[in-house]
Amino acid sequence: MKLLIVTVVEEYHEDILELFKDANIENFSESDIDGYKTTGSLLMTSNWFPSEKGAADSRLFFSFTEDEKIDAVFKLTEAYNKRLVTYNPIKAVVVPIEKYI
Repeated sequence: MKLLIVTVVEEYHEDILELFKDANIENFSESDIDGYKTTGSLLMTSNWFPSEKGAADSRLFFSFTEDEKIDAVFKLTEAYNKRLVTYNPIKAVVVPIEKYI
């Protein structure tokens, strides 16, 4: 068993639910998060109100699952990211679990 963590911008919420369904990931959790990029763009540095929130509404998903389902998620995610026209790809990582109850 491993821990799968996936982050997406809010616009891809329905897509990631479909992707999990296609990968047979039936048990997962999700949470609203704010996504930030630390590179200062011209637009951000010229902001008259620098205290304004510069975050993107995002989602974090996680699931304790088996290797074959994780492999399916990665294949589907790679295919999905190749079709994107924007630079907000789905990000996924896997963390091994040493012990669990």
